[in-house]
Amino acid sequence: MKKPVFKWENIRERRTWRLFILFIFFILACVSILFSLSKGAVDISWSTIWTSLTSFDMESKQQILWNIRLPRVIIGALVGVNLALAGAILQGIMRNPLADPGIIGINSGAGLVGVVILLLFPHLEFIVPIGAFFGAMGAAVLIYVLAWKRGIQPVRIVLAGVAVSAFLGSWISILMIFYSDRVQGALMFMVGGLSARSWNHVEMIWIYSLLGLLFAIFGTRWMNILLLGDETARGLGLSVERTRIIMTAVASLLAASAVSVVGLLGFVGLIVPHAARLLIGNDYRLLIPASCFLGIAVVTFSDTVGRLIMAPVEIPVGVIMGIFGAPFFLYLLRRET
Repeated sequence: MKKPVFKWENIRERRTWRLFILFIFFILACVSILFSLSKGAVDISWSTIWTSLTSFDMESKQQILWNIRLPRVIIGALVGVNLALAGAILQGIMRNPLADPGIIGINSGAGLVGVVILLLFPHLEFIVPIGAFFGAMGAAVLIYVLAWKRGIQPVRIVLAGVAVSAFLGSWISILMIFYSDRVQGALMFMVGGLSARSWNHVEMIWIYSLLGLLFAIFGTRWMNILLLGDETARGLGLSVERTRIIMTAVASLLAASAVSVVGLLGFVGLIVPHAARLLIGNDYRLLIPASCFLGIAVVTFSDTVGRLIMAPVEIPVGVIMGIFGAPFFLYLLRRET
């Protein structure tokens, strides 16, 4: 009598397992948020956090919570959601586990427009999200065109994205050299950080996050059909190219809104959806919320580590993500090629 062969895929396909992992991601997101609210130059107990959120007696610690940490944590959570969703969408429509808004150049398109506005028209900072969206969308279209040769191949997407990212990054560097007297405000934008983020930045990003999330949820059925392959998807009545254009626009909106607030924060869109997919599978009905919760946990926790690891000096969250994200990218590159 043969013993049953253990297969990870069989475990991952079970609905109870998927719901369990989704619940774990939700708990991780909540714990990371509470950890980020409580830890810093001044530690705040969880009981004080609860009291501060339910009353309006503004003591010193409550002032710190409401005016400094809470908007920063909210922005970190929304950025985590946006970049994770953008990565999940791009990996699906391009059928490439290495696709990420930062790696394939979408962030650079958004970043170039953002730097132009910040350096040349600083009084128009409020239009950065809209400008960054058009920059991201333009970069996505350019990458798509360069990578197209009788269809889309994963390697061409990565190579075209790296080339476009390097090209746009060069123009960002040129602008910073020519306007070196104004470069201080753009430095954090280039690195990617949450320092000094306020309620004004929350107002800038939340509507784009909400719209992007709603569009991503609405497009889960399309994404699942695309996973079957282009020919099968066409046979089921799906307009493949139109779907790719629409979902690329959604990913660009999500990535651009995140870039406009925190700058060029990389690797979130690569690590988070890939890790979620390894544990929960390819079903976008579950992958979307899983990426959201895990994105919140990764960004808020990384930001807290950046604040604490060399306190009182603060390391931007973009640096922390680069330290852990680059080895993960190399691992994926060797695994997939």
